Amino acid sequence: MASKRIAYFYDPDVGNFHYGPLHPMKPQRLSITHSLVFHYGLHKKMQVYHPYRASAHDMCRFHSDEYIDFLQRVTPQNIQNYTKLLSLFNVGDDCPVFDGLFDFCSMYTGASLESAVKLNNDHCDIAINWSGGLHHAKKFEASGFCYVNDIVIAILELLKYHSRVLYVDIDIHHGDGVQEAFYLTDRVMTLSFHKYGNYFFPGTGDMYEMGAESGKYYSVNVPLREGIDDEMYMHVFKPVMQSVLDFYRPNCIVLQCGADSLGCDRLGCFNLSIKGHGDCVKFVKDLGIPLLVLGGGGYTVRNVARCWCYETSVLTAEEISNELPYNEYLAYFAPDFSLNPEISTKQENLNTKQYLDSIKQFIHENLRHVAHAPSVEMQDIPPDLINLETIDHPETDPDVRNNGDEERRAEHANEYYDGETDQDKEDGFLDV
Repeated sequence: MASKRIAYFYDPDVGNFHYGPLHPMKPQRLSITHSLVFHYGLHKKMQVYHPYRASAHDMCRFHSDEYIDFLQRVTPQNIQNYTKLLSLFNVGDDCPVFDGLFDFCSMYTGASLESAVKLNNDHCDIAINWSGGLHHAKKFEASGFCYVNDIVIAILELLKYHSRVLYVDIDIHHGDGVQEAFYLTDRVMTLSFHKYGNYFFPGTGDMYEMGAESGKYYSVNVPLREGIDDEMYMHVFKPVMQSVLDFYRPNCIVLQCGADSLGCDRLGCFNLSIKGHGDCVKFVKDLGIPLLVLGGGGYTVRNVARCWCYETSVLTAEEISNELPYNEYLAYFAPDFSLNPEISTKQENLNTKQYLDSIKQFIHENLRHVAHAPSVEMQDIPPDLINLETIDHPETDPDVRNNGDEERRAEHANEYYDGETDQDKEDGFLDV
């Protein structure tokens, strides 16, 4: 099989934002992921790009003007002036206002948007943006640590060139924002594997949520119970994926790889290993369909970095050592300093083979209603949302990280938490 052309997007500033010292979402996981990718030498197997930064206009392709204007204006210093809008746009505890909020959204959204444009123009076979995948954000509001839904914006760009886009979500949380955005259309099929029940966030994702109007049967949900392990996950993942592929025949795939479905995640309750999570990525990659790979959730930071680094190796078809290379974050991987540590928990697996088989059967029967071609015919292709010629600037030397525009690439002094309130330094279940 010919080697894949892989575009990898990373802005060195994207890991420097702080949701707050006690907030479980830590963008620093992106800096650590990139450090592992770099020290394993995986960057040499990809075209590395300092990504485009999305404008408010780009974001308003999906979101409301009023909401994006609010994100541009609100800061921790002027927050008292926006009391009513904070409530209106669901910004508060889960989705706090922090320094550089709009810049953060611009970085991760711009990387997903540029990924879509490169796929559309056949500049790569696979595009990777670990900073993206924020699947809960809605048209008019923030949700679940997500402010701007980069996935929806990227898919809208992909639809200019691809008649059928498949969205696959292996985050432990239901991909509700993406499903909602495309609930009424057959141009996008959304497929989400997630924990459902017992008031688990966001509370959506029942298998009876199937889409409506032109999109009926084009929303596919696999509601799972806590404790699912690698074997049972693949028992449902592969057959459902195969049914979707057989009936829908997508010509582009967007894969959200939320790592909170790993065992020992701070907010999760599944029991997947890093290799098991990566097997899903390998299955999708091996289909040979143009692929956009995104991050998502993941709250035990060192395991998120391990997982996404390992999955980068899967996507580049590179065998890498289980022994982590020396890197500036090595202390966070003590005591084993390995890529694939044992991260299983004592969490009881409440999924039975019978339960999973019933879901598979239900989905298969529904997919029989799906037409192979969407009802919406392709029209004249609108211009790309961004002009690649003005931003096409890969790393000139992949062995040197800080070349090019030094001012834009400057590392911040606050790159990683090291205070006593950093939850990653707590003892207990996080020490894996």
